Amino acid sequence: MATAAVTSKGQITIPLEVRKKLGLKPGDRVRFIEGENGEYIFKPKTGSLMDMKGCLHWTGKPATIEEMNETIAKGWAGQLTFED
Repeated sequence: MATAAVTSKGQITIPLEVRKKLGLKPGDRVRFIEGENGEYIFKPKTGSLMDMKGCLHWTGKPATIEEMNETIAKGWAGQLTFED
């Protein structure tokens, strides 16, 4: 079992074997989640949706508000198919 010491500043060094298993790299963030019995779970923080900005390139024309509203109305009415 891996262990780490807490410094006077409250810092720890995550053991290499743990970093490898979690795929942690310098600059990655982690979360501490309180469990039911007061223990804490340590997990890598996953990225936000905003991290994906710019990863897809759209070449079509943007939909108008009217087109979006029409599609939403069709979906609520059960009239939307994948071809629409």
